[in-house]
Amino acid sequence: MREMVELAMDRIVRHIESLPEQPMHATRGGKRVARSLREPLPERGVPYEKLLRKLFGKLIPMSLNTASPGYMGYIPGGGLFHAAVADLIADAVNRYVGVFQAAPLLVQIEANVIAWFCAMLGLPEGSGGILTTGGSLANLVAVITARRERLPPDFLRGTLYASEEAHHSVTKAALLAGFPPEAVREIPVDGRFRMRVDAAAEAVARDRARGLSPFLLVASAGTTGTGAIDDLPALAGLAEAERLWLHVDAAYGGFFALTERGRAAMRGIERADSVTLDPHKSLFLPYGTGCLAVRDREALRRAHALSASYMPPMQAEDDLVDFCAISPELSRDARGLRVWLPLKMHGASVFRAELDEKLTLARGAAGALRQMAHLEVVAEPELSLLAFRARPPGVDDGPALDALNRRLLARVNAKQRVLLTGVVAGGRFLLRMCILSFRTHADRVDAALADVASSLAEVLGELRDGPLSPAREGDQPGGTDDD
Repeated sequence: MREMVELAMDRIVRHIESLPEQPMHATRGGKRVARSLREPLPERGVPYEKLLRKLFGKLIPMSLNTASPGYMGYIPGGGLFHAAVADLIADAVNRYVGVFQAAPLLVQIEANVIAWFCAMLGLPEGSGGILTTGGSLANLVAVITARRERLPPDFLRGTLYASEEAHHSVTKAALLAGFPPEAVREIPVDGRFRMRVDAAAEAVARDRARGLSPFLLVASAGTTGTGAIDDLPALAGLAEAERLWLHVDAAYGGFFALTERGRAAMRGIERADSVTLDPHKSLFLPYGTGCLAVRDREALRRAHALSASYMPPMQAEDDLVDFCAISPELSRDARGLRVWLPLKMHGASVFRAELDEKLTLARGAAGALRQMAHLEVVAEPELSLLAFRARPPGVDDGPALDALNRRLLARVNAKQRVLLTGVVAGGRFLLRMCILSFRTHADRVDAALADVASSLAEVLGELRDGPLSPAREGDQPGGTDDD
């Protein structure tokens, strides 16, 4: 066992130490190589060291470098090493935490983590929640819980409301919870990409007049596309007036509530009935760590608790919890350790300082981009995510300008120092910069700004020489063409 861990650690340390110099994306040819890996169930073993060489020499490098300080695409996850150590411990001791009786102290550690999150959000006594594999599952559990709390067993007249900028997992959750696609109302946004409260109120009123049953309002605290934070106090007021369950998808933005500026930006989140958080985003943990926090923990129990003769007795005391009784999962890993260990080792102050740095870096980046000629910041950073585009004279707003900005994105990413991604918002193609990794500091943000400036000059030079050809799939982050 020691030898296996030591050999793996040698590879892991070299990999992490070289992250800043590794390519930002190396997926070209991925389809061909992926197909070449297909094989039948092996009957004979392969030496461990040979498998490590294959993993670190070929399989891991052909990917997006999501742990790099230059990764500012999508929503970065940090991959904090402390959590990996916690997972090694949890997987090796292999304790079962779905039922309190099976591992009461490990269950309590996970309950403590959730209580910390609820307190951070300002949720009241009696709140609680579950750790999930990510925000999509958290949103699904929230929709199901809201359905059980607000609608009768025959729930198909229920309607739910989310902005056109909401994460697609909200609609997916509604479909998986049994609703038809037409039950999901897509509410338009304002100039800051925030849900229009007046439009949401009008949609609810129309549905009630038609004899439908509005039951769920989904707000965003940091959208994936532009980082927008909806008007949470106003939406909370609407939800209370209409007796709607208010769910806030704060998968990206939630942990900024640890900071003074983040709490101010998300004022009103404490009035939510449920909140999605992703520790694998703004708490820097490895992918596979999500959370649903709820105002009333008993709502989760009412939605999920079932009994069986082969199960041990569930806890009757209010201060103890059986996770199987408040979530969809019976068998699950002890995922609380990967959150508890780094927070206990370093304290919340270290995470707060890192998040504060990202807020400052994003504001500085937006200021620098605004100073560049022929470039506009379309979505100012509410937290640490911003969106911008080139807009030179002589290029009409529409497909031609979108094509130019797609080429600009490809040029930036081709330099392999940073990785940005794009989004279509308000009918326009925008470049996104999300500054979130604990490894990302001012030097790499400066590199991103320099690459944007030089790439913009290159694209504008090509524009003067003639029409731009469209960017190919392989020019985009994640392209896997086999040219």
